[in-house]
Amino acid sequence: MTLLKAFSISIFLMLSTVAQAAYPDFSKVVEKVRPSVVVIKTEVESRGRKAPGPSGSGFVIDEGGYVLTNRHVIHGVESIFVQLVNKKIYKAELLGEDSGTDIALLKIDAPDLQKVTVGNVEKLKVGAWVLAYGAPFGLEHTVTAGIVSAKGRSLRTEQYVPFIQTDAAVNRGNSGGPLFNADGEVVGINSQIFSMSGGNMGLAFAIPMDLAIDVSEQLRKDGRVSRGYLGVGYEELDYDLAKALGVEEVRGAVINAVSPDSPAEKGGLEVGDIVLEVNDHKLINAADLPFMVGRIRPGEEVDLVVMREGKLKTLEVTVGERPDAEVAAQRRPGESSESSLGLYVTELPDRLQEAADVDYGVLVRRVVAGPAQDAGIREGDILQMLNQQRIADLDDYEAALERLPESGSVAVLVNRRGYGPRFLVLKLEQN
Repeated sequence: MTLLKAFSISIFLMLSTVAQAAYPDFSKVVEKVRPSVVVIKTEVESRGRKAPGPSGSGFVIDEGGYVLTNRHVIHGVESIFVQLVNKKIYKAELLGEDSGTDIALLKIDAPDLQKVTVGNVEKLKVGAWVLAYGAPFGLEHTVTAGIVSAKGRSLRTEQYVPFIQTDAAVNRGNSGGPLFNADGEVVGINSQIFSMSGGNMGLAFAIPMDLAIDVSEQLRKDGRVSRGYLGVGYEELDYDLAKALGVEEVRGAVINAVSPDSPAEKGGLEVGDIVLEVNDHKLINAADLPFMVGRIRPGEEVDLVVMREGKLKTLEVTVGERPDAEVAAQRRPGESSESSLGLYVTELPDRLQEAADVDYGVLVRRVVAGPAQDAGIREGDILQMLNQQRIADLDDYEAALERLPESGSVAVLVNRRGYGPRFLVLKLEQN
C-alpha cells in the first residue's frame, strides 16, 4: 500500500512537472508590455446629448503619442478618448482611418509613453504561443493566451488583410488591442472573431503587424491609404479546375473577369490566366493576389507570372490606384455615387449584356466596406433587383435606394459571371 501511494505521488508529480513545462509563465511578458496597452473610449451624439459610445483597445506605437486601434471602434463617433495604464484619460485626435484594413491611427498629447516592440510576422510560426491583450466587455487589461492557429486567412470583410488566426480568447472590447508573441513583441492587431453567440469560440483574427505599420505610416503622412489595383475578378483554383486547365500545381488565382481600361487589361492580363507569382512571390491561395497587389504603390510596375494555355508567361503591369471611398471623392460620368450600401455602380455596357446573357441591370464597379461587402457582392456583379424593385438602369437603382428601410434585411438579386443569378441578403443598420 505504501509502495502504491509512493508510486501514485511520483506519477502525479511527473504529470504536474510536464503540465508546467507545457504552459509557459507569461507574467514577465505581461509586466513588460502592460504600459503600452490602452483602453479606447468614445462618445456619440444621442438625442442632442453626448452619450458613451463603443469601447475597445489599442496600443502605443510611438512615444510621440501615436496609438493604433480598429477603425470600427471609433468610426462615426463624436469624440475619442485614450485611457492609459495609470488611469489618466486623454482626448485623442483621429489622424486617419482605413476601411480596407479596419485600422485607425490616433494621436494623444501625453508624457512618458512606452511604445510596443514590433515583432517579425514572417518568423511567427503556426503553433507558436501568442497573448491577446485588451479590455473585453470593459474588463480592462485582460490577458489571454493561445496559439497561432493559421496564417494568411482571408475574410470577405477585409480582402487586403492576410489575417493571423488564433485560439486565444478574444471577445468584444478586445478589438484594436495587441497580439503579442512569447517575447512580448506585437505581431498583430486583434480585429475580428467568428462566433455564433457573439462570444469567444476559439476563432479570432488579427491584422498582421507588418501590414499595420505600412498602413499607419500612410495614415500618419497622408491621412489616407492608397493601394495597388489591377481591375480583375478572380477565383480559387481547385483540383477539378486545375485538371480541366491542364495545370499540375493546384495554387494561384484564376482570372475570371478583366475590367475595361483597367491596369490589368492594359498590361495584357486575360480571362483564364492563372496568376502564379507577383514580383517573385508565389501565390498559394487566390486571396494572396489582392494581399500582394494591395501593398504595391500605385504607378509602380509589377511582374506577374501567369499560366496561359499551358505555358508560363511574364507580364509587366503598371499598377493603378484602388478606387475606394477615400480615393474616389467625385462621381465618375455614368456612375452612381457611393451609397450607404458601400456600392458604386454604372450602366451595363452592351457587350457585357451579351456576355452575361442578360438584358437589364447595372454593373457593380466598386465595393467598399458596408452591407454590400458583408453580403458578398463583388466587383463585376450585375445588380438586377433591390428590395423587390427591378433595376434596369441607374435611375431605377437610385430610386430603389431612396425606398430602402433604415434598418432590417432586404434581398438583392445579382448575376455573377460563371454562376448566374442568385439572391443575397443585405443587412441594414440604423445609424
